[in-house]
Amino acid sequence: MTADNVLPSVLVPNMPETPDSLRPHTELVRDTGVRRLWTGQSLKVEAHQAFAHLAGAGLRVPVGLSVTLMPLRHPYEAALQARSLALLTGLPVVAGYGVGSTAFVRSLNGRPYTSPRTMAADYLRTVRALLDGEIVDHAGDYHSLQGRLIPMEHPHVEVGVGVLRPNMARTAGGVADVAITWMTPPTYVAETLLPALEEGAKDRDRDTRCRVATVVHVAVEREGRNPHVLAHTAASGHLTMEHYTDMLRRAGVPVDPADPVAGAAALVDSGTYLYGSADHIAAELEKYRNAGVDEVILNCAGVMFTEGQSAALRDTREIIEAVGRRNGG
Repeated sequence: MTADNVLPSVLVPNMPETPDSLRPHTELVRDTGVRRLWTGQSLKVEAHQAFAHLAGAGLRVPVGLSVTLMPLRHPYEAALQARSLALLTGLPVVAGYGVGSTAFVRSLNGRPYTSPRTMAADYLRTVRALLDGEIVDHAGDYHSLQGRLIPMEHPHVEVGVGVLRPNMARTAGGVADVAITWMTPPTYVAETLLPALEEGAKDRDRDTRCRVATVVHVAVEREGRNPHVLAHTAASGHLTMEHYTDMLRRAGVPVDPADPVAGAAALVDSGTYLYGSADHIAAELEKYRNAGVDEVILNCAGVMFTEGQSAALRDTREIIEAVGRRNGG
């Protein structure tokens, strides 16, 4: 395995307020040759448009969306936006989608989804079929469509979905190209999620399971830093959500949504939040690859939210270089 194959990807941890606020991360990806630049759902500058702006300015790198929320877009619009981004960058795209929280879905639709898994499966199948140039004739509980995208040649778009627990992993295994996981310890990926992904693939007669891309919190140890504070700053929101805390408890990390401060300490103590020298972090990231993760995504949110973008980019670059050294790069 070459260094190019094992280099991580990079996540922009905050919602961009201007398209150019993504420029430093984009330049880092371009200059280091890592796999991809990821963003999450942005409710400020919309992520597809921010990436399109940078591509128009000459900054073209492979990109991923982790995850945009399904209630915001009809699957036709989702496929059109993803394909447009591939055409504008001239490079492969990972279009990742998530169902969204019950409260978010209710705020847009007036009621929650009766079956989030059914909704996700229908949505992902429709987006994949449209991107493959198929004519879609679907009338379901969550969307209807009779049509196709106007045929055009374009770089490949992988359709991804956010996955935390086995049920959604089984759904992803049957319909997605990429399962995108967040804060999932490597043993949990290997022992819980991968078997569920493989089961889902088998149930749908797929020859191979989908790829796994995992977002990992990281911070380089430096004087004056407190890893528990960094972890709480980065993950406090997720540590109050039942689906995240349930996943972590299944993985053996003792967290309670009523106590995110203790939860942050548990993330650090369990190694789910990686803190130490860049070489130490590079060694720990190998556990994810050994567990079957195909793409590790570095998330320097704790540093970015406490010390700013320059400090986060410094940490990210040092970790990338350490991974390269470790793999002969």
